[in-house]
Amino acid sequence: MKAFLYALSTCFHCQRTKKWLNEKNVEYDYVDVDLAEEEEKKRLVNEVKELTGASQFPVITLGDKHVAGFNEERLKELLGVS
Repeated sequence: MKAFLYALSTCFHCQRTKKWLNEKNVEYDYVDVDLAEEEEKKRLVNEVKELTGASQFPVITLGDKHVAGFNEERLKELLGVS
């Protein structure tokens, strides 16, 4: 199963998360929410709010589980990497 990352193009923690995922060879898709068209942006922000209860980034999902923010230990647990 491929992970999915909700990110912001200018967010340090989002950039750090992408780098970490690449270093761990994790397959993932992502969207930079701030670069989406207005209607799509609203939809994506609502998805993030439904997952986390807030508009915080990054959010990484795998199936029905997610990690909000860059939390290396939780990411390792979620994605099964060391």
